[in-house]
Amino acid sequence: MKNNPIMRVVARWNIPFMFVFAVYVQVHGEIGPGGGFQAGVIMAASFILYGMVFGAAEMRRVVPRRLTDILAAAGVLLYAGTGIYSMLMGYPFLDHVAIWPGNPGGAEPWGMVSVEWGVGITVFAVMMTVFNEITEGTDEAPLGTDTEMVPALHQNKTEIN
Repeated sequence: MKNNPIMRVVARWNIPFMFVFAVYVQVHGEIGPGGGFQAGVIMAASFILYGMVFGAAEMRRVVPRRLTDILAAAGVLLYAGTGIYSMLMGYPFLDHVAIWPGNPGGAEPWGMVSVEWGVGITVFAVMMTVFNEITEGTDEAPLGTDTEMVPALHQNKTEIN
């Protein structure tokens, strides 16, 4: 798809809208349909589309592996940290009252936001890692010119003749 001008133009136009929609789903996840998981998938899909159209190496330049590793850990830390904070304050795991004990109703949105952002960041990072692992080594050689297979095929042809 790297040489298809129509795909490149369509991707350039659609990726920003996918990104904005992912942020919308993330931000409105605790008051409507959506949330961290859906937003993480949509966000990762926008970058995966970029990688499919412009090449996996180009996508890894935009979103390096080190960044996805850090984001995966940060997302889990945010999610678990919210629950651990609740436990340290003497409440059950992920009981959002611990965030603002004087106003239990006001604490619920803050707890949900931190949990949803943790899930969204983690899902995004894990999906990007999966894409990186699947596409590892695909940009180094053109299709059909695997350095290990081609010499072996040529060697067998000459021996048969």
